[in-house]
Amino acid sequence: MSLQHPYWHHRCASRSAGSGLTRREWLARSAGVLALSALADWPSLLRAEESAAPANLPHRAGNAPSLPVAIRRCVSYEPAVVQEQMDAALDGIGGIGRLVRDKTVTVKVNMTAPADPFAGLPACRTYHIHPHVVAALCAALDRAGARRIAIVEAWYHHEPVQTVLTRAGWDVPSIQTAGGHKVVFENTRNRGTWGSYSRVKVPWGGYLFPAFELNGWYEHTDVFISLGKMKDHAVGGVTMTTKNLFGITPTALYGDDAPNEDSVQARVEPLHMNKRALPAGVPAQLGANPPNQAEVRVPRIVADLLGARPVDLAIIDGVESVAGGEGPWIHELRPVQPRLLFAGRNAICTDSVCAAAMGYDARASAGHFPFPGENHLHWASEAGLGSNDIRHIEMVGLALSEARCKFRTPA
Repeated sequence: MSLQHPYWHHRCASRSAGSGLTRREWLARSAGVLALSALADWPSLLRAEESAAPANLPHRAGNAPSLPVAIRRCVSYEPAVVQEQMDAALDGIGGIGRLVRDKTVTVKVNMTAPADPFAGLPACRTYHIHPHVVAALCAALDRAGARRIAIVEAWYHHEPVQTVLTRAGWDVPSIQTAGGHKVVFENTRNRGTWGSYSRVKVPWGGYLFPAFELNGWYEHTDVFISLGKMKDHAVGGVTMTTKNLFGITPTALYGDDAPNEDSVQARVEPLHMNKRALPAGVPAQLGANPPNQAEVRVPRIVADLLGARPVDLAIIDGVESVAGGEGPWIHELRPVQPRLLFAGRNAICTDSVCAAAMGYDARASAGHFPFPGENHLHWASEAGLGSNDIRHIEMVGLALSEARCKFRTPA
């Protein structure tokens, strides 16, 4: 059985079920990631072509912080259940009052691609963040004293964000109420409401990029939260909160038709494949011969993004999800019900614990299961951004042995 990504069928005119979009339009509005082979063949992906080492090697793993991660059993998306477990998870890592009181908080949600149903279930119960998790987080932020809450994502849509979310099944007024009417929404695919882009630099110089141009919400905020999904990823191995940062790059500058402030195109050619130069003035990638392989480039870019825009609070929706990939364009995708929530003050620690609950080793070397190529959790740890060694990470709440949920196994 093979796993293929629609990128390789970019010119097909078939329709994506339920969306009314051609496959090309679907891909333009999807995350733009590339499944390069069958999952069973992942361990061999890097052996056909050796890639040059990153431009900079900080060697800071010994100084990478190890912060506690809360694991909570969340049996359903019923609002009261989610709220109870969200509050318990945040309390388990010491609370968030000191972090968010009187602060502007920006929450990057994971809503890759159109919100089409999968396996008879809505996107929010499979490959998208569930709105009840967002509402529970907003309520917790409001009670903790947050001054303003921004919900952001680079949605592949021209319509207002509220329209997109309502169509995806979100009750936007309820989320605004949960957040004490402090909640705003912005599509960060371009400058949005900001007069210019913000340049954020990678502190160690970067593995592939020295800096990025981002929507102003990612700089002009006091607290940055990554709200990710517990799921696999065809190129990154796993998604969660760190890979979620790939979506903070504006498609207006990093999309396939950049520069274009009206872009809803994916980032395949400039970022995944190195087939399109970035617009003039946007920080260029490092090195005379940067790699062309998506499974090398994406992990390095993700680590660079985490360095440039650190995460202050990482939360993972693992109540219901999918295994086998990140979205319905991946063949062999299947629904799973881990019934879990994770929270931590360090994205790498949180993602590493979540990976362990999925049955994966967050320290796996390049090209070894579950990573089809390089391991972004490893690169982030090497940069001193957080430990990916669960032996040194305190876990509170549910025991890891009780949290394990089968996603995939090596072939």
